[in-house]
Amino acid sequence: MRVSAPVAFTTVSDHVFRAPKGTRDILWPDSARWRALVESFSEVVGSAGYLEVIPPMFEHIEVFQRLGEATDVVRKEMYAFEDKAGRVIALRPEQTASVVRGFAQHRPGLPYKAWYAGPNFRYERSQKGRFRQFDQVGVEALGPTDPHLDAEVITLAWRFYERLGLRRVRLLVNSLGSAEDRVRYIDALQAYFSADRDALSEESRATLEVNPLRVLDSRREPDAALIDAAPQMPDFLSDDAAAHFASVTGALDAVGVPYSVSPRLVRGLDYYVRTTFEFAAEALDAAQNAIGGGGRYDGLAAELGAPETPGVGFALGVDRTLLACDSEGVFGPPAAAVDVFVVDASGGTEAVVLTDQIRLVGLRVDRAWDSRSMKAQMKAADRSAAALAVIVGDDEKAAGTVIVRDLRGDGGQETVTRDQIIETLRARLR
Repeated sequence: MRVSAPVAFTTVSDHVFRAPKGTRDILWPDSARWRALVESFSEVVGSAGYLEVIPPMFEHIEVFQRLGEATDVVRKEMYAFEDKAGRVIALRPEQTASVVRGFAQHRPGLPYKAWYAGPNFRYERSQKGRFRQFDQVGVEALGPTDPHLDAEVITLAWRFYERLGLRRVRLLVNSLGSAEDRVRYIDALQAYFSADRDALSEESRATLEVNPLRVLDSRREPDAALIDAAPQMPDFLSDDAAAHFASVTGALDAVGVPYSVSPRLVRGLDYYVRTTFEFAAEALDAAQNAIGGGGRYDGLAAELGAPETPGVGFALGVDRTLLACDSEGVFGPPAAAVDVFVVDASGGTEAVVLTDQIRLVGLRVDRAWDSRSMKAQMKAADRSAAALAVIVGDDEKAAGTVIVRDLRGDGGQETVTRDQIIETLRARLR
C-alpha cells in the first residue's frame, strides 16, 4: 500500500490536533440544541406524512453533476476522489440529488414524501454560519405536479421556523417557468449583459460565460445598476407556468403564510423549474441572511434513471437557522444535562441503585464517582445544574429513606421513603 507524503497539520501544541479547517466539534449544550432542532423538524414534517430517509454520505460523482456543470457546487466546491477501484466518488454537497437517486433506484410508491437531516460537504471559504462540513434538514416530495404541493412544502418550512420561535423570517418566492421558459430567459439575460459586458465586475463576467442566471445573485457594487434594469423572469412565463405560480401563491394566502414575490430569485442549482423560494432571516446581516430555500425540479428524477417524475423540496441550513435563533433570543440551549443528581455518602452502592431506578422512569440523572466526600459531591451536584438532589447517607440508608433537596430555588428539602422517590421527583419537576 502506497502511503502519501505527510502533510502539515494545524495543532494546538506539538501533540494536540485541531479539527480540519471548515469543520468543528459540536459539544454539549450545542449538541443537545442541534438534536432538539432535528426532532422539532421531524415532528413538523412528520405531521404531513413525510418519512425519514438516510442517504449515503458519498455518491458516484455523476449523481451530483446533475446539479449543473455550470454551478459553483460542481465546478469548484465538491470533495471528489478516486476510490481503490478507480471510481470517481464525491462527498455529497447537498442531499436532494441523493434522495432522488434513491427514489430512482428503489421506486417507492407515489407520492413519495421524504425528509432528511445530516451533514454535507463543500470546499468553500469558511465564514460565520458557513462551514465546509455543514448540516441541513429538508424534505422532498415526488409525484404530483399540483401547485398545492409546492405550497405545502413551503408552508411546512414556515411552520418549522414558527415552532422554533422565529418571527423575523421573510419568505421570497418566484417562478422560473417551464424548462423552455427558463431557456428563453437565459438567452435574454445573455444578450442583455453581453451588451454591457465591460460594465460588469470581473467575477460577473466570468459567471456570464457559464451561467447568466447567477449574475443576478451578485451583490458587487459595479453590477448593481445593470442587475436592477435586467429582464425579469415573470415577463417570460408561459400561461401555464403563470397559472401554476398563481395557484402556489393563492394557497399560501389561504393558509396565512406571508411572502414577497422576488422576480430575480433564481437559486443556485440548475435543476429548478417553476416554483423557487428562499427564507431570509432579517435578524442576520443582509449579506449572509439566507437560512433555507428550495423549489421544483421536475426533470431531475428522469436524469437519474427514473421515469419522468416531478418533484419539489427544500433544504434548511442548521447553522444559519441557529444563528437566527440566537439573534432573536429564541430556541436556546438546555439549561442542564440532567434533572436529578444523586449524592451517596453511604459508600456508593446506593447511587448505583438510585440512578438506575430514576432513569427507568425517563428522568435524566447523574452522580459523582471515586468515593468523593459529601461536600465534594454537593459541589458536583451544583455544577451539574440539576434541579434536584437525591441524598442518601448512613442514616437514610438504615431508615429506607432519602432526602430530596431543591438545588435551584430556596434549597428546601424533604425526607421521603424509597417508594415515594419517583412521585416526589415528578411533582417537584413539573
